[in-house]
This record gives sequence, C-alpha cells and structure tokens, in this order.
Amino acid sequence: MPSGHCLCGAISFEVEGELPGPDACHCSICRRWSGHYWASTDVPRERMTIRGEDMLSWYDTSEKVRRGFCSRCGSLLFFDPPARDWIAIAMGAFDKPTGTRLAKHIFTADKGDYYEIGDGVPQHEQ
Repeated sequence: MPSGHCLCGAISFEVEGELPGPDACHCSICRRWSGHYWASTDVPRERMTIRGEDMLSWYDTSEKVRRGFCSRCGSLLFFDPPARDWIAIAMGAFDKPTGTRLAKHIFTADKGDYYEIGDGVPQHEQ
C-alpha cells in the first residue's frame, strides 16, 4: 500500500491500490508554491487515509482549489479541488517504492525560463 508523510512525520497518509501516473505541473502558481514544478498523483478520495489532520493547514489558492501543508514543518502535501472526487498528493512525500512513473508534464506554456524539459515524457501546454 503506497504511503508517505511530511518531513517531520506529524502528517502521514496511505493510498489503497496502485498510484496513477503522476503529472508535473509547470504553472506559475505551482512553481511559486513548491519552488519548482509540482509533481503529484491524483487519487480518488475514498482510497486515501490521512493521519495527523490536526497538523494539516489549508491555503485557498482560488475559489476552486486549496493546497494542504504541514503546519509544523511546512511540507507541501496536497492539491485539493473540493468539488472533485480526487485529491492530488505530492510525489516527493511518498515512501519508496512508489510503483509509478511520471506520465505527463502540464501547463508547459507557463514553465520557468530557467530550465528545459527533456525527459521524453508527453508535454501539454495547458
């Protein structure tokens, strides 16, 4: 069962079943939030369990999306569109092995000018 946690361990999570192929989001919001691009996998909510929710803080980046992080160590963990039936989990927070590989790059038209994407993974401008 894929699992992971924040840097300090105050928040942990488990996902039932295999992880879907993650995407790397290159939009300016994800880059500002994470410090580079944001790699995450979209998991149906009913397949995920979170422990330590009392340490989980949420920041509303729009009317449609909020982002979750540990209020103790600051680890960026979740991208949550509450109206959807899924939540995105940061790939860097998972313990190895994840059993998955990057499936696509998204919002590449908005990527930073300081790097190139050259890994052969499909790219989508939006």
